[in-house]
Amino acid sequence: MTTANKITILRILSVPFFIAQVLYYLDTGLEHHRWIALVSFALAAICDGVDGYIARCYNQRSELGAILDPLADKLLLVSGVVLLSLHVQPYLERIPLWLTAIIIGRDVIVLIGLGLVYYVCGKVTIRPHFVGKMATVFQMVVVLWILLSWNRPWLRVWIYSAGACTAISGIIYIFAGVSQLSTSPSSAPTPGQSVGREKHHFEK
Repeated sequence: MTTANKITILRILSVPFFIAQVLYYLDTGLEHHRWIALVSFALAAICDGVDGYIARCYNQRSELGAILDPLADKLLLVSGVVLLSLHVQPYLERIPLWLTAIIIGRDVIVLIGLGLVYYVCGKVTIRPHFVGKMATVFQMVVVLWILLSWNRPWLRVWIYSAGACTAISGIIYIFAGVSQLSTSPSSAPTPGQSVGREKHHFEK
């Protein structure tokens, strides 16, 4: 249990607290709940960079961290995006449902793809892409911008940027998964199947 992993676990534990504060704010309209939700989300986002820095600089990379770090990101972002795509007016701006669908759809497809690649290949090679990192950043900006109640025109810029980067990163990860599947020996036809096909072609 490295220091980086402990910070990541704290990020995961902060998610229910963040959700509760947003729900309390939407129910009561009391401003202190919004600020607590904002601070908890911002701290979790900052800790995302801190635990990554510690893991790289102090050689604390681990298999557990490779699982927990993206899990913490997804739990925080998906919970924030889903909550803010509900009926949050008049207190907050609302995230459009199409962006929520793109974010959740991409994550579900990537998760299914990871399971498929692991089942066929026996291992999964995950290489974070720059577009995927930008998608995460824009999603965080969208949630923070709404919680800060800042001007709406710029919010549209962040929303469209988050949607574009999320969709493009999903396509990139799909092609990467297909590439891993195509290079796996398990994807090649078995000798019996090859002989059967050649015999059928000769008879025709």
